[in-house]
Amino acid sequence: MNDPKFNKDLANKQITKMSGKDCSGALDRFFGDISKGSATKQIVVGAASGWLTGFVTVRVGRMVAVVVGGSIILLQVANEQGYIKVNWSKVNKQVDKIADKVEEHVTGESPRWVDKAERYVDRKIGQAEDLLKKQQKNTRKWYSALIGDENGCRFNDFHIFLGAFAAGVFLGIGTAAIK
Repeated sequence: MNDPKFNKDLANKQITKMSGKDCSGALDRFFGDISKGSATKQIVVGAASGWLTGFVTVRVGRMVAVVVGGSIILLQVANEQGYIKVNWSKVNKQVDKIADKVEEHVTGESPRWVDKAERYVDRKIGQAEDLLKKQQKNTRKWYSALIGDENGCRFNDFHIFLGAFAAGVFLGIGTAAIK
């Protein structure tokens, strides 16, 4: 018969045997009970373990930050280029369902209609903001067509006109003030 409690007890006994006094490796002999060692040994072991922990944390943390940040940037670029299309309404519905379940589990009561309305209005404001940003991009395209091309400003007849107009205004103001 396969009794889970018996298997757990057996595994615990094996772990206890492995961690007993029978294991007298080099590290166990060196470290032993550090609190009974000299102050110098305690300082050296503490400083070395702290330095090693910090070194490994920085290296691993930097690698994790590069991987996570790079993947987020890669996904955003793919989204901007149109390789990925996210159905945000579906994502938001799932998030709302999960948020309602979590709130119900934590507070013991279902969310109020005011909270749901607040989430709905907040989402609609976000959609309106996205629409305005899209219109701003269209306006920038129009403006860049007016001043030159999409790559930047290019000197054209419109610029000559604006320069001459500004010079005329300054000449007019300057000569009127001389009286």
